[in-house]
Amino acid sequence: MITRVILALGVLGLGWIATLAGVMYVTDAAPSAVVFFPPDDLLYTTPSDTSVLSRGVASLTLKSEAPGFTASLYRSGAWLVLPGGLSGCSPR
Repeated sequence: MITRVILALGVLGLGWIATLAGVMYVTDAAPSAVVFFPPDDLLYTTPSDTSVLSRGVASLTLKSEAPGFTASLYRSGAWLVLPGGLSGCSPR
């Protein structure tokens, strides 16, 4: 029983991440993009109007108004791009 619950939670988590990545790729509607484990040369191959919002140990948050920004990040070597800067459901 516990194994099934853990497996179901894992599948749910992977599905959630895949949905976020897919929506980000299709719409580019998020205020920013979070790239997990970015390659070292990622910033050299992104659009010229790309802004770095934050950099962590395992992530890089970027913003650009260029159309197809997410696709350009994947072409530049990013392997996972998720939406960033979303306010969520709760008011601030």
